Amino acid sequence: MRWDPQQYGKFAEERGRPFLDLIARIEAPSPRRVADLGCGSGQLTALLAERWPTATVEGIDSSPEMIAAAPAGERVSFRVGDVADWDPTGVDVIVSNATLQWVPTHRSLLASWAAALPTGGALAFQVPGNFDAFSHVLMRSLAESQRWASSLLGILRHEDAVGTPEEYAQILLDAGLRVDVWSTTYVHVLPGPDAVLEWVRGTGLRPVMQALPPDSYALFEQEYAAQLRQAYPATSRGTLFPFRRLFAVGTRP
Repeated sequence: MRWDPQQYGKFAEERGRPFLDLIARIEAPSPRRVADLGCGSGQLTALLAERWPTATVEGIDSSPEMIAAAPAGERVSFRVGDVADWDPTGVDVIVSNATLQWVPTHRSLLASWAAALPTGGALAFQVPGNFDAFSHVLMRSLAESQRWASSLLGILRHEDAVGTPEEYAQILLDAGLRVDVWSTTYVHVLPGPDAVLEWVRGTGLRPVMQALPPDSYALFEQEYAAQLRQAYPATSRGTLFPFRRLFAVGTRP
């Protein structure tokens, strides 16, 4: 799937907050190797090198466009790769932020990554827990409507995209890890016109953009935007956009 670093980065502060909250709960004091799986354009990956100044840090993402935008830095490297094929051998801290919802096999991957952790190692990940929010429900409903179903049916995953907090906790516990799992709802105040549309243009709408020709996509977006304006009315101080996220940190005792 083709990604747009500039569009994704329009809400960098809001998208970065969960990453900071996630890594704050990692207890590993001095890892040697750290991996950021689904690193995007790498700005957040660089924070891992600041957190652990003696570690080597690698960022991996499936998008060449994102990796091309990643900043070069000492002790930090980036490469294009599929997290489903990634080898966890020798990595002390594994971080994945807002990526695993795109990977249908992520539950089995988490189990294998957790099993590979050395003593004192940590696996930390965050996924969106908002697939029942208006932004997703309206998008799916429109995609499944008579007008668009022939082109978009099955394009948008939702029921199996992420697990429950209890499910993720059990996966980590089964691997023998000490577990910290929680959820948080951020209420973002987004600036500008059609703010929620701008947000989903960077993420959830990407499969629709890829599946439709430009002219058709423009019509889809126009209809979707009208629905979003009703669901998330703008105010003089911005648009309120609640966003629930699920977090899990597992540590090898």
